[in-house]
Amino acid sequence: MKVNEILDKARAEKRTILTEIEAKEILEEAGINCTRTILAASKEQAVALSEEIGYPVVLKISSVDITHKSDLGGVKVNLNSREAVETAFDDIMSAAKAKHPDANVEGISVQRMATAGLEVIMGMTRDPSFGPVLMFGLGGVFVEVLKDVAFRIVPLEKIDATEMVSQIKGKKLLEGYRGQPRVDVPFLEQMLLNLSAFIEKTDGIAEIDMNPVFAYEDGAVVVDARMILEEN
Repeated sequence: MKVNEILDKARAEKRTILTEIEAKEILEEAGINCTRTILAASKEQAVALSEEIGYPVVLKISSVDITHKSDLGGVKVNLNSREAVETAFDDIMSAAKAKHPDANVEGISVQRMATAGLEVIMGMTRDPSFGPVLMFGLGGVFVEVLKDVAFRIVPLEKIDATEMVSQIKGKKLLEGYRGQPRVDVPFLEQMLLNLSAFIEKTDGIAEIDMNPVFAYEDGAVVVDARMILEEN
């Protein structure tokens, strides 16, 4: 099973942080829709992958030693040509070397630029008393400033997922506020149920952060993901 291979590889390398590509591969195995993300080890490979995936694309630094990719200029979005990809690749690698000279950089990930949707977040943390706890909320300023999130203990039943989505203060945005499209709430609820089922049967994961998740009228997709393993 791919999940066990990824987890075993990380443990053998004595690391607890997975790459974005590894995290997304695991989430896909759990039945959670993610943007296709592929590692490019060279500028030429980044261009080839971009043309295979189709423009516009996003390039991101791929390193378990660099957590906040955007802060160092490690993310370039809406790249529409070979020339833009080549320039972005060079800029990202230069920024990484300048700000994190000792970081182990495996390459640069390439993914198709996702169509913008309503930003939501999902995740999991382990509470010392209650065990794994799932989180759902609106993304962007709503989570950063208003802390508009809901929590439930694993395992989730369908009613739990429904309540999580419906109890946040900004639920009107999910329903289509001031002419904005209504998002696919049942799809979001199923993502939470799939995440719960995965966590229930998988040991050793300490934290999952899916942020942002773009929610649409039909479906949703995880654009960025972070996963941390438990020590030992």
